[in-house]
Amino acid sequence: MNIRYLAPVLMTLLASTAFGEIRYVAAKKLFHLEAGAVSYVFGVNERNELQSVYWGKRLWRDDDLAAPRSDREWASFDNSGNTTPQEYPGWGGGRYIEPCLKVTLPDGVRDLVLKYVSHQIDGDTLKIELKDMTYDLGATLVYRVYPDTGVIRKNAVITNRTKAPLTLESAQSGAWNLPRGEGYRLTYLTGRWAGEWQINQEPIHPGMKVIESRRGNTGHQANPWFAIDEGGRAEEERGRVWFGALGWSGNWRLSIEQTSHQQVRVTGGFNPFDFSYPLAAGESLETPPFYAGFTDGGFGEASRILHRFERAYLLPGGLTSRQRPVLYNSWEATTFSVDEPGQTALAQKAAKLGVERFVMDDGWFGARNNDRAGLGDWTINPKKFPNGLGPLIESVNKLGMDFGLWVEPEMVNPDSDLYRAHPDWAMHFPDRPRTEARNQLVLNMARNDVRDHIFGVLDRLLAESPKLAFLKWDMNLNFSEPGWPEAAPADEKKLWIAYTRNVYEIIDRLRAKHPKLEIESCSGGGGRADMGILTRTEEVWTSDNTDAFDRLRIQEGFSYAYTPKTMMAWVTDVPNYNGRSTPLQYRFLVAMTGSLGIGGNLNKWSDADMSLAAKMVDLYKSIRKTVQEGRLYRLFSPRGDGFTATQYVSEDGRQAVLFAFRTGQHYGYPPPTVKLSGLEERAIYNVKTIDNKLVERLPAVSGAYLMNQGLNLRLGGDFDGTAVLFERQ
Repeated sequence: MNIRYLAPVLMTLLASTAFGEIRYVAAKKLFHLEAGAVSYVFGVNERNELQSVYWGKRLWRDDDLAAPRSDREWASFDNSGNTTPQEYPGWGGGRYIEPCLKVTLPDGVRDLVLKYVSHQIDGDTLKIELKDMTYDLGATLVYRVYPDTGVIRKNAVITNRTKAPLTLESAQSGAWNLPRGEGYRLTYLTGRWAGEWQINQEPIHPGMKVIESRRGNTGHQANPWFAIDEGGRAEEERGRVWFGALGWSGNWRLSIEQTSHQQVRVTGGFNPFDFSYPLAAGESLETPPFYAGFTDGGFGEASRILHRFERAYLLPGGLTSRQRPVLYNSWEATTFSVDEPGQTALAQKAAKLGVERFVMDDGWFGARNNDRAGLGDWTINPKKFPNGLGPLIESVNKLGMDFGLWVEPEMVNPDSDLYRAHPDWAMHFPDRPRTEARNQLVLNMARNDVRDHIFGVLDRLLAESPKLAFLKWDMNLNFSEPGWPEAAPADEKKLWIAYTRNVYEIIDRLRAKHPKLEIESCSGGGGRADMGILTRTEEVWTSDNTDAFDRLRIQEGFSYAYTPKTMMAWVTDVPNYNGRSTPLQYRFLVAMTGSLGIGGNLNKWSDADMSLAAKMVDLYKSIRKTVQEGRLYRLFSPRGDGFTATQYVSEDGRQAVLFAFRTGQHYGYPPPTVKLSGLEERAIYNVKTIDNKLVERLPAVSGAYLMNQGLNLRLGGDFDGTAVLFERQ
């Protein structure tokens, strides 16, 4: 080992550790949060309000910072309270910006002005107590710094310390104020089922842009992540970018606002749509965590920061969590027609490919022979599996694979034993129609009896099959008729929060009781992917659309916010979703840029297909750690002119892998030269191609050459792709 190659990594780690600190500068009433290369500063102004001061590249001298002073009044239409950037403003005191907290107090007063009371610093955590100027309503703001990533988390705990009930009408996690100015650009993710994770960019203008979900879960239509760059000038590897995401899997909202005084701010938390949350005397409500960071290294570095943060601090097991196994799912091969002999035969074929996890999908339970019946009855179908799942799991384990099952615990078919016994458990309003889709309804998981039942049946399933290692947890319907007749009328709207919290509780209890269990978050694709569910599940089903060409853009968008380690990507059969056929190697290469899965019907694969698949699985295993836990560089976007290139570099810098894809040949032009990133300029790399599609013969070459001169690839025709491996000498 040559120590000079480790020096930059070690220096980075040492520097970031040293710069993780929370300081209170008493003379100026300033809080200075240092996280790696980032400083976040706010303080207490002369009105005893929390005022934002600075958010950007690390500042090393507190003496450079001035004590916060409220802004002057601009006019009677814009008083000082409205123009001063605040950390956690209430709705009151002449403020017209988006509030973090809006309430109706016990006597009907709807004015709220929060003042600083006290603070406490405990290592990497800061707590600040705020209270209304008159009423005993408190908000505890909680900040945490993550020094090795530069990420900062904030949220709030709102407590009713009055002697009477009050009602929260908006409860946000916090606001992030950017440096005052104009010309900012917003980047965010939208989509629909089978078309998730589409990247949008637009200038931020005066007014407010709202990104949200009102559907009960995170949603395919938008994701609670944002990035804002200065002047719209940031690129993939350069430019100032502020970014963040909410950790919540229910209704959420991000409000991106530019005030008339050129202040850009992002407020996020519970969606105030259909929101009303009564708090009895002494009760509290905790808002979701709101994570954010800053970099001057462009969108690429913003993504890499989030990827490192998610792997270290969110995913179960953190940095000790294992790499995602190569997975096979039987859905396309058998759909609902599952039985022990058929699944065993598929497992034997999957094992020959080097698959490490075999997952049986829908159809194994209740009277589940189609999507019209059985959902909700989580008992093993005795006709399909007369001896239970034990023999099948044992067969799969003997083949060297662990075993997983598909479940959809939050849903019920009207044609099911569960619904016949408990029709009131389905979400509904009395005497109103119940909207079905896929012949199913949503169970009201806000009810504790429903929560306990679902935990019980899943716990029993896992206890009866102790070697069941994995659940693919699906959710294929958004909320409709979100009624809760059993609750008091004033409390019915608590359903939106109680539902998500009870789902979290079920998963947490299952994992505590079955510590080896792993879970995939699936909601008809990317409908439940966020930093809240990632603290409880190892992976995310990215999209039901597995068309390799579409997946290039879907997976690119996903990678802006979430680590490829969580991004499940399957190789499936063609013609696919769009009626398009692409070569098997192309499909494998696209899937190998995330966590590799196979979902094709192996009963129909030829010997040549099986042989190629085995080689690709073996290749993936040799680069898996680099792809899942390394640094991602998006070299050419699939949103460009028919050419995509993505590169991964291992954390220790020893290995790099380049994936390149060409959609189609035009006018005989070759693909563009690919210049790599993130390598050691003075290191020598051994070069290995999987199919000899490098124009130059380069058995070994310097990092400087690869990053400055670059590589030329021999890709032609339609849907051609290749991978190139680099091993540092």
